[in-house]
Amino acid sequence: MAAHQLLTHKWWDTERTNYELVVSQYVIDEASAGDPTLAAERLQSLDGIPLLPDAPEITQIAKEIISRAILPAKAQVDALHIATVAHHRIQYLLTWNCKHIANAKILPRIHQVLTDAGVPIPVICTPEELLGDDSETED
Repeated sequence: MAAHQLLTHKWWDTERTNYELVVSQYVIDEASAGDPTLAAERLQSLDGIPLLPDAPEITQIAKEIISRAILPAKAQVDALHIATVAHHRIQYLLTWNCKHIANAKILPRIHQVLTDAGVPIPVICTPEELLGDDSETED
């Protein structure tokens, strides 16, 4: 968990300016949960980032993900995260949720749902995967 936090802070500090950030209400809701002091800090970091509007198609895509048993019913919000990004044609979904979202075993099935819905497939990855390459090449 600590490593994830460090990598997230590194991405936030060095990479986020390379992207046009957006959030959904689901992100706001999750950031609001838990310890009130930490929640306030999380919400402060999201301040000023445009909020994606809700749309009926988002719920339809999420329901399809659940109905095909790709994600369990208890992961409805995770399905909504994916559906929101796909519906709004956002290029990247950045997450540490490797159980239900950034999971290589389920992503092909998610991709099929999105293809069937006629929406582009976002790149779903962790902040670590989206960090710039610091390696030096040797000749």
